[in-house]
This record gives sequence, structure tokens and C-alpha cells, in this order.
Amino acid sequence: MIRINLLPVRAAQKKEKFRAQMSILVLSLLAISVACGAEYYRTMAKIDAKKNEAASVQTRINQLRKKIGEVSRYKKLQADLKKKLEILQVLKDGRSGPVHLLDELNHSLPDKVWLTAYAVSGGSVRIAGMAVNENAVANFMEKLEMSPYYGDVELNGISQLVQNKIKLQKFTLTCRAIQPAK
Repeated sequence: MIRINLLPVRAAQKKEKFRAQMSILVLSLLAISVACGAEYYRTMAKIDAKKNEAASVQTRINQLRKKIGEVSRYKKLQADLKKKLEILQVLKDGRSGPVHLLDELNHSLPDKVWLTAYAVSGGSVRIAGMAVNENAVANFMEKLEMSPYYGDVELNGISQLVQNKIKLQKFTLTCRAIQPAK
């Protein structure tokens, strides 16, 4: 019987299978490394893009905050200006008040009545004067009461005074100054 030693062929086949498997393993590892590297660079590119986008958004936010600060500053200036205009309007309205009070006092003053003192304090008016008789004082009080600028006219006191042999009535009045509606 003839014997053939197949052992070296099997060993060669085993070596060949081993080399094929090793080459497949190395190629697979190389392919996986290339795929992982590509995914890493793609992910890093996305991260960089998001960081750039976040930086641009933050820059825009800072620009808008500056504009908001300017708007709030303008709103504050506008509110200050409105307050100043209101104060000016009050002063303008108050400026004509004494003129109207004195004009109305002049129209209400009857003949034979003379004023010696006129004082305005807040909304209260104090008037002192002299008249020929009590009727002239009463007439003056009635005319003041009918005036739209004076109200609550009260006689504080009246006394007789003799001056150059003429009997005069010295009087004092208090009343309230009214700012009529426009």
C-alpha cells in the first residue's frame, strides 16, 4: 500500500485560511477605522458649525441688548420730557390765574369801595378795604360771589372809621380762589 502524506497540504491550507482571515480582519479593522475617523470628522464639523452659529446668535443678542438699552433710555427721556411738559402746562395755566383774579376783582369792585390790601395764599384770598357804607360792602360781596373766579366769600369784620370828618366802613373779606374749567 502506498501512503501519501497530506499533512503538509493541510498545513498549507490552514496557513492560507489563516492568512485570508487575517487579511480580512486587517481590512475590516482598517475599514472600521476609516469609517470611525470619517464619522469623527463629520461630527466635529457639525460641532464647529453649531459653535459658530451660537457665537453669531450671541453677537446678535448683544447687538439687540444695546438697542434695547437705547430704546429704554429713549423711553426714559420721553417720560422725563412728558413730565417737564406737564409742569410747563401747569405753570402756563397758573400764570394767567392771577391776571384773571385781579381782572374779575376789578369788575366786581363797585363805586365808593377802595381796597387797601389783597393777598393770595394757596387757594385762599384775603381782601381788606374801605367803603362809604355797609351796602357798598354787601354789594361788593355779592358781585364777588357771582364771579367764576371767587367762591365762599365771607366777611371777617367790619368797623367804622372816621377820616377827615367822613364816616367810612373798614372791612376784611376772605374767599376761595377758583380756577374755572376751560
